Amino acid sequence: MIKRLLKFLDASPVNFLAVKQLTDALEKAGFRRVDPCEPLGDVKSGDRFYVTKNDSSVYAFRIGCRSLADAGFRMICAHCDSPTFRIKPNAEMACEGGLVKLNTEVYGGPIMSTWFDRPLTLAGRVIVRGDDALSPRTRLLHVKRPLLQISNLAIHFNREVNDGVKLSKQKDMLPILGIITGELEKGNMLMNVICDELDVKRGDVLDFDLYLADATPACTFGVHDEFISSGRLDDLSMCHAGLEALLAAPASDATQVLAIFDNEETGSQTKQGAGSPFLASMLQRIALAQSGTVEAFHQAVERAFMVSADNAHAWHPNYPEKYDPTNHPVLGGGPVIKFNAAQKYASDAVSASIFAEVCREAGVPCQRFVNHSDVAGGSTLGNILASSIPLRGVDMGNAILAMHSCRKTGSVADHKYCVKAFTQFYSK
Repeated sequence: MIKRLLKFLDASPVNFLAVKQLTDALEKAGFRRVDPCEPLGDVKSGDRFYVTKNDSSVYAFRIGCRSLADAGFRMICAHCDSPTFRIKPNAEMACEGGLVKLNTEVYGGPIMSTWFDRPLTLAGRVIVRGDDALSPRTRLLHVKRPLLQISNLAIHFNREVNDGVKLSKQKDMLPILGIITGELEKGNMLMNVICDELDVKRGDVLDFDLYLADATPACTFGVHDEFISSGRLDDLSMCHAGLEALLAAPASDATQVLAIFDNEETGSQTKQGAGSPFLASMLQRIALAQSGTVEAFHQAVERAFMVSADNAHAWHPNYPEKYDPTNHPVLGGGPVIKFNAAQKYASDAVSASIFAEVCREAGVPCQRFVNHSDVAGGSTLGNILASSIPLRGVDMGNAILAMHSCRKTGSVADHKYCVKAFTQFYSK
C-alpha cells in the first residue's frame, strides 16, 4: 500500500495529473466515465461511475443496495491541489550572460524558503488548437526530470539570513530555467520545452496552466522506515486513502461517494472547488434518476454522513509551545479529528463520536486536534461543502509535519490506519 502511495505521489505533481491517476485507477476497477452534459439514464444498485470537472476535480459514485432516499450516502472528500508557484504568461525573463528565469506567482500559501536550492520541474496542462474555437484540446504535461531551480542568495551577501529574511514573491521566487545557446532559443526556451515534451507545433499551443513541482521522488525514512517524506502529502495522501478504501470496500446499503476537489488552498470558491454546487447537482440527478422526485435528494442528505479528509498538524518536538497542551496529535497515533470553536471545522460532538466509533470498529486508534488558543488555525473543506449540502460531517486527517512546506513528513502507520478506517466507513 505504501509503495502505491509513493508511486501515486510521484505521478501527481499537480492537480491535473492527480485526477488522471485517480480516474485511471477508477476505470481499471470498473467505474465508467459519465459526461455531465449527457443524461444519467437509469441508475441501478451497484452502478459505478465518475465525473470530472475542469480536469482537476473528480467525483466517484458506487450506487448502494437501497435508494439514496432510504439509505443516504457515505462521502469522503479531499483536495488535490497544493501550495506552489504558477508560471505566468510571457514568463521568460532573459538576464545577463544569457541566463533565463521564469516569472511566477504564488498559488496558495507555501513556506517559500523551502523551495530554494532543490531540483524542480514543470507540470500541468497545455491547451492546443482543436476543431473549433469552443473545443480546444487539453494535453497533460509532466517533465519527468529536474528542469529548474530557485537559488538562494549566498550568505556572504546577506549575513542576516539565519536571523530571518522577508522574501519577495516577485523578486526572490523566480526559478532559473537555462542558458541561451543560440538565437533560436531567445524568447522560446519554455515553449521549446512544451513542444518537445508533447510533440506539438508551437502554432498549435494556445495557452497553459503550468506549475512548479518538487522533482525529488517521495520516499520513506527513519530507523524503521516509519516516516513518509514527499511534496504534496497534503492532501494527496488523503485522496489516495479515499481511493484505496472505495476500491476495497464491499457494496453497502448506502451510496458511496469519493469527492476530490480542487482549489482548497485558495478558498474553494471555483466551479471545481468545494464551494461549487456541482456535487450537489450530481447527487440530485442521481436521486431523481432513481425515484423521479427531487425530494429524494433532500431525504438522502438527512441520512448522509461526510468525512472531510485534510491533513492535521502533528506535534513537533522542537516547538511544543505552539500546540494545545492536551490535544496535540503525534505521528503514528492514528487519524485526527479536528475541532474549532469558531466553526472552521465541521466536527461537533455527534459527528466526532460517529467517526471515533468507526475507527474503533476498524481497530484503529484515533486522536483529536484543537489549536493552541493563542495560535490562529486554518480552515478546510467540511464547512465550505456543508454550505451547499447541509451534511452531518467530521473534519479529520492524518497528522503531518511541515504543512505547506515544499516537502512534508507523515507516518507510514497513519496511512494504513486511515485506509482501514475509511474502508470501515464505506461499509456502514
